[in-house]
This record gives sequence, structure tokens and C-alpha cells, in this order.
Amino acid sequence: MASTAGNSGWFRGIVKAVPSGDSLVIVGGSKAEIPPEKTITLSSLIAPKLARRGSIDEPFAWESREFLRKLCIGKDVKFKVDYTVPSIGREFGSVAFTSDDTNISFLVVAAGWAKVRDQGQQKGEVSPFLAELLRLEEQAKQQGLGRWNRNPGASEASIRSLPPSAIGDSGNFDAMGLLASNKGSPMEVIVEQVRDGSTLRVYLLPSFQFVQVFVAGIQSPSMGRRAASEVVIETELSSDEPNDVSIEPRAPLTSAQRLAASSTSATEVAPDPFGREAKHFTEIRVLNREVRIVLEGIDKFSNLIGSVYYSDGESAKDLALELVETGLAKYVEWSASLLEDDAKRRLKNAELLAKKNRLRMWTNYVPPATNSKAIHDQNFTGKVIEVVSGDCIIVADDSLPFGDPSAERRVNLSSIRCPKMGNPRRDEKPAPYAREAKEFLRNRLIGRQVQVSMEYSRKVAMADGPTAAAGATDSRVMDFGSIFLVNPPKDGDGTAPAAGSQQTGANIAELLVARGFANVIRHRDFEERSNYYDALLAAESRAIAGKKGMHSAKDPPVVHITDLLTASAKKARDFLPFLQRNRRMTAVVEYVLSGHRFKLYIPKETCSIAFSFSGVRCPGRDEQYSDEAIALMRRKIMQRDVEIEVETVDRTGTFLGTLWEARTNVAVTLLEAGLAKLQTNFGTDRIPDAHLLVQAEQSAKMKKLKIWENHVEGEEVSNGTSIERRQKEELKVVVTEVMGGGQFYVQSVADQKVASIQKQLASLNLQEAPVIGAFNPKKGDIVLAQFSADNSWNRAMIVNAPRGVVESSNDKFEVFYIDYGNQEAVTFSQLRPIDPSVSSAPGLAQLCSLAYLKVPNLEDDYGQEAAFRLSEHLLSSPKEFKAIIEERDTSGGKVKGQGTGTIFMVTLVDPEADVSINATMLQDGLARLEKRRKWESKDRQLAMDELEKFQTEARDKRLRMWEYGDIESDDEDSAPPLRKAAGKR
Repeated sequence: MASTAGNSGWFRGIVKAVPSGDSLVIVGGSKAEIPPEKTITLSSLIAPKLARRGSIDEPFAWESREFLRKLCIGKDVKFKVDYTVPSIGREFGSVAFTSDDTNISFLVVAAGWAKVRDQGQQKGEVSPFLAELLRLEEQAKQQGLGRWNRNPGASEASIRSLPPSAIGDSGNFDAMGLLASNKGSPMEVIVEQVRDGSTLRVYLLPSFQFVQVFVAGIQSPSMGRRAASEVVIETELSSDEPNDVSIEPRAPLTSAQRLAASSTSATEVAPDPFGREAKHFTEIRVLNREVRIVLEGIDKFSNLIGSVYYSDGESAKDLALELVETGLAKYVEWSASLLEDDAKRRLKNAELLAKKNRLRMWTNYVPPATNSKAIHDQNFTGKVIEVVSGDCIIVADDSLPFGDPSAERRVNLSSIRCPKMGNPRRDEKPAPYAREAKEFLRNRLIGRQVQVSMEYSRKVAMADGPTAAAGATDSRVMDFGSIFLVNPPKDGDGTAPAAGSQQTGANIAELLVARGFANVIRHRDFEERSNYYDALLAAESRAIAGKKGMHSAKDPPVVHITDLLTASAKKARDFLPFLQRNRRMTAVVEYVLSGHRFKLYIPKETCSIAFSFSGVRCPGRDEQYSDEAIALMRRKIMQRDVEIEVETVDRTGTFLGTLWEARTNVAVTLLEAGLAKLQTNFGTDRIPDAHLLVQAEQSAKMKKLKIWENHVEGEEVSNGTSIERRQKEELKVVVTEVMGGGQFYVQSVADQKVASIQKQLASLNLQEAPVIGAFNPKKGDIVLAQFSADNSWNRAMIVNAPRGVVESSNDKFEVFYIDYGNQEAVTFSQLRPIDPSVSSAPGLAQLCSLAYLKVPNLEDDYGQEAAFRLSEHLLSSPKEFKAIIEERDTSGGKVKGQGTGTIFMVTLVDPEADVSINATMLQDGLARLEKRRKWESKDRQLAMDELEKFQTEARDKRLRMWEYGDIESDDEDSAPPLRKAAGKR
């Protein structure tokens, strides 16, 4: 046979498919995810045609295709285009093996599987090797090879008897019968078409039944849907690689492609991201190849579901596993349930690894349930002030000042899980060894200096948390780390710092595990874990071998505690004699309820009580310095062993008395710090150390500490009967959003987080759209959303989301921009996942309302006018306002959208104006004063007196809401009904 070695202009590629006995689909050797491809018909040859839908094979068509398929599929070849026939859009060329330069046309003709085209074509439309082809054809004819077989009946026997296609006509196909007779047994098939990465159309051998098979356990991205007239093999011209495949835009359809085209819709739907890549991945491995399919089941539409295995040299590869490992398919439970447990586990692990490495379809993946983010290098030292549970501790960071809310850092111990403490409010009892685990940590850690090594954060659902309500779907980010004692205890546990550790003390998590009070979590492959994970596993093995704690065969200890906080006041009074009989007794401070009120556990009486200092009171929850008083008590006595002396019990069931910690009267500490007052109307003759309390209060007054900062010697100070006038908090703010009812959102000018978060957002690269299925935001999630007014990206909370999974990039989501207060509907394509380091910071927009006023809501008369007027004052030009905080309204609860959450009731002052915005709204007749309270503070009385004159002016002029006269009260107006605004119902 002639060699082609000396010819020039040849291109290299790999045979991807063999549609017929005289044509090849050749794909380039490019490194591109989807290399270019070209369909070449062998020059001057005509092979018998395979059956199309509703027709039959020409004689020897199948044998001809099979000869070329087995000869070439997957082989390295080189080719050149000899001529084209534009009228039919086909290219004719010569193809040879790169290994030995053998011309494939020579082999086909010599075996008798194609005939040489009759002469008479236009000039140039012939193979350059025509003479050799004619010689080989004549030789095959003389020998009776292939289609030239002269045996009687050979021609008729070569025509396949094709049963009706099972695709689109399942009513005539017994899928259940096929499954019953072949389940679990490998079936030999030839793949004729790859619909998408995980859907094949195959010929079952030897019956030639044409069926569609879904690959079990996985689903690749969809290939979309094209208009029927456009179903062609798409190709692209590559000029970057002159020695590779060059391509033209169209190629002839195979019979399988025409079958697909006939059933497509005229409506075009674009492929999902990575749909084309998944399809090519599957085609290059199984298209026109013999593979083995093991049927696993059928779905409710009688579609076959099976495992697909293809040959790769001497080994067999699992197509499903290969697709998942490369990030071109996801694990789906509905069909994976048909597989063996081992196969399911392999697919799940492969998907976890692909997600971890952000491969292909998981490029934008953010794990929804384990939204993990490493927080290495956030190490600090501090004092343990609370043990929440056996695996959660609160540490006061030494690097932050006292009173800073962020100074108390909650640390969850990495990679371990202790028994749950339960929730007394829901009547949940502690799990076995939960109390013992907590007490173990309390005895070793409270008040001790520790070193904390933060390791990772994770977003967890709150439905299982101690404060979650039934059906709650809220979530929060939890920080995990390892905690080491600066001075290790000598407790005989036999534990030491983990190998390679630079810590000087014992690993607390390791101590817990070694005592049998915690289990080590078996993490999934992609999950972060403790840096000392191996040491934890070793400690658990020792605990199990020693049958310690939870691993013991003995029954767990049972403690029955009487909780007098949840009992009636009568039961508390009945308990008083038992608490008075021993005078001083030991107790443990379980919780700091306020600066002067605590929950105590008394071991001797096995009861928990509410306890308060006799004659000493701190500021209330909403008053200034309340938080500082609580913070001081948490650091001073939280979960410490103390001594108490009970004197009496009040009408609410709270026991009153004196409390000492390390022989120090704790009430004295509060009074000396200026964080409490003596109650002079309470008799002091029964209070131990009464003289010390008086001295401590006098000292704080002289130093003008905290609540005494405005104290004037000799001025009579009320004690508990009225609210003392104090300096009000002022903020410089910019207004970001105005709503109805006199409400608006502001940002604090002094807040350093504003610039920090804006800088973080500006640095993000948000070009790629999120992958449907990989990113599925739910109500309450914090995401990035594109604001419609200026196309900027901002942090937002999902307020409303479509039910179920996202199906289209046009699905609508209602979002609330937490840094500005705006709310709007956006599409899925305008959302992006957000890094936990950006999302964890609280929203910068603070909800405010004009203090002392009632402004009509948008649906009320003059409500629209009031909102428009307020917008004119606040948003017409960017400026700073001074906001004087008069009160805080916390009844709104946790922020869940626009208009909810804590409200600052403010007097808003424009530095360029003579009067406040509050007064201006009254003056315009678009607001009225609130109803005066019976027992209101002096501050409130003075402020409302100041505003009264502006309301009187508007009322006298019958402006706007006063046009029909006075409005008597908030509950019932005695004036005639107000007119309805036009168009309102």
C-alpha cells in the first residue's frame, strides 16, 4: 500500500466517532476543555448506508461501519481535506494512522466494505490515491470480500432486523421485563449517541434494541435545547494550532442526531454551565464504543438507569465516578438509591473532593451546611469567664479593653462533640455526662489564663441549637479552635501537649476526650479540623480502652435539681427556711442575669435560685452602664464558687442577701466602680458589711464614676422612683433610606466598618454568574446582590425566596440591603455567594424613627406626602445629621428585613437648620406628638414641651392633617373622619 509520509498539509487528531463505513469524526489534540472537531468523509468512497428512522439498512451497512469503527475509534490519525462539496456541506479527505502512515481508505476498500465512486465528478473532486483505490477494489471483487460476497443469501443476512426504538415510544417497550432478565448482569452495548454527560443512547447487542440509559447516581449539567432546524455538530476554526484539526461550522447529521432533532422543540434553551464539557468528556470515552452497562432500575417513566463501565487499556473505568471526580456531574440520591452502599460512598466522597477543589461545575460552590472558612493566625490569650457546655467556652480577650462587646469571644472546641446540655425552657434534660463534662471544664478553666488557637469557622443551622424555635431555619457562624492552659494542671490524666505543639499547657479538648466526656468528630474529606486531630483520636482510643465516662458500662450519674427560677413565688418562699438555717453556704454562679441579679446553684440543697443583692441596684437593661455592670460581674463571679447568706425572699421569688467571692463582698466591688446605688428605702440594719457599702458608694460619688459622673454634692438624688436625667448619646449619621411612618435608615459616620466593608466589596471579582444547583440561597442567608439603581454589589439578606431549588437564572428573590436599608426584588443572576469573613459583620444600616412623633404610615391619609417631605429633608443632598438617641425600642427582635429590628428613637438635627427635623415635620402638619405618658421622665417632658409650639402652629393654620380640626388621641379621634386620599381604598 502507498505511504502518505511524504505529503504535506496534514493535520493530526483522534478519532472520536465513526458515524458510517466511510466517515469519521476527528477531534483535535488541543489542550482546550472542548477541542475542535471535524467530520471527514473518505474521498472517492461510498459505503453502504445505515438505516434511518423508518427505513432499513443497505446490505452490509452494519458490517462496513463496524469494520471502520473497530479499526479507527480512539486511534491517533492524521488527515487532509482533498475537496469539498458545498451543496451538501461535506468535506472529503484522506485519513492515515500516525503510527505507520497507513491510508485508512486503502484498508476499507481492500476489505471490500466500500466501493470507489464512479467517475464523472467535477474536476478535482477525486482522491489523490484514486488509482490505488481502484486497484484494491478490483482485488476485493475478485476475492469476494465484504460487500462483494457472492454467497447465496449473504446480502439478505447482512441486513439487521431492527425492533422499534424505545426512545419516545416506551409504550411498546418492556423496560421492566428487560430489567428483570438482566438486573445485575453486565450487558454489551454500543453507544450511538451521547445526549448529555450522564445520558446515553445505545444499541443493545445482539438485539439492536435502541434505548436511552441514565447513568445511575449522577446528573451532569443539561445541554439545553436547540431549535430543530439547528441541531448540528458545532465546530470552530482553530488558528492557534496549525498542525491540529481545523474546522468548519457545519457537518452532516448522523442517524442518531436526526432522531434527536426530530423530537426537539423550536424553542432554544442554552446549555447549563459545563454542559458542553461534560458531554465531550463522555463522548471521548464511550461514543461508538463497546461498553458494559449494568441495569440498576427504571424510573416511573420506564427510563432505564444503569452503571456504565468502559475499557481503558486493561482496566475498566466507572463513567459515573469519572464524571463526578472531574466536577462534571453531581451526586443525586434519587438514582443513587439503586446502587450498592459501596458505590454510593465512592460517589459521595468524589463529589466532596470535587467541591473542596472547586472543580468545574463547583467553581462558585459555597457549602450551604458547612460554610467553612479558615481563620488561622487569629490566636489570642485571655481569661475564661464562662463554660457554656462541655465543648463551648467564652474567653475574655486580653488585647481588648474591658467593656468592649467584642472582648468576650465564644470558642467552640475543634473536632469534638460533648453531650448536649438540653434546654430547661423546653423541658429538655441534659444528656448523660453533659453536666460532668461542663463541671470538669468549670473546675479547671474558670478564671484561668488560657491560650486560644483559632482554626476554622463554620455556618451551622440553629434548628438544633439551644435557643432555636420549632421549625426555625436561622443559621449563624461558629468559631472553632483549640484551647491550652498557660499553666498545665496536674490532674493525672496523662495527657500532654500534642506532638509538634508550641503550646506550653494541656490541650483542653484532649483532656475532655481522655476522660470520656467527649467524642471525636469523624470529619468529611473537605472539612477543616483541629490541628491536633491525631492526638484527639489517640486520647479517644485510651478512653475507650479504659472504659471512662461515656464509654463506661456503668449507668451515668443522675442529679435531680430543683429549679426555683421556673417555680412559683410560693414555692420559693417555702424554701426560704432551708436556705436560712445554715447562715453562710457555698454556691456556684450559673448565670449573670443583670448587674445585681444572678442564677445560683446550691449543691448542698441541690437547687437553683434567683439571687439579688440586698439594698443594692444596678442600672436597668435599657439604661446606661447596664452592660458594663453585667460585664464586670461576668468577669468577677461568673461560674465561680462563692459564699452567700440569704436574708429574705421578695414577692417575685428572688432571694435577697449578701454574696462573697474570695472573701470579698461583691456588692462593694459594684458600688466602688460606680455601677450601682444603695437603696436607701431598704433597711440596712440586717445587711452584713453595710458600712462597707456606704463607704464604697461615697467613694464613687467623690470620683464621679459612671452613674455619678453628673453628681453634684448636696443634690438630692432619687432612688428608684423616677428616671434620672443623664447625658444622651449623640451620633453623626448619614441617611441611606426613608420609609413611611417617620422611619428611616442611617449609617454612623464614625463607624470604621463602613469603609472596611466597602473596601472588601470593591476588591471582589464578581464576573462569573453563579452555577444553578451549586448555589441555592435560602430565606435568611446573607449574600451579595446587585442593586438595580447603580449596579453596585452590596451585602443583602434574603427576605423571600422561591420554594425548592433554583430552576432559572430569572427566578426572583426579595432582598434587604443590610448596610443601607433598601429592599427590592432581584433575579438569581444578580446574586452571588459571599465569604463568611464579609457576611459575619453586622449590618451597617440602623433603623431610626423620629422621637416623640406619630407620622402617618404610607397607607394612611397624608402618609405618602409625609414620606416624600421627609425624603426631601434627608436625601435631597448628601449631608451629615446629628442624631440624639432619646430611647431604644428593642421589641422588633432580630432583623429579618426592612423595618424590623431595634429602633433608635432620635431627635434628628440638621446642622444648617435652626430646628430639628422632628420640629419641621410638626410644623408642616405631617406629624403629631405622641400621647403623653402618665409617669414620664423629666427629659421627655421637656422635649415634648419644646415641640408642642410647632404642633400648635400647624394646628392653628389647619395645615394638612389638621385641616379638619383636632385629633384627640391615638386610640379614637373625636373629629369628623379624615378624607381619603385619591385612589386609596
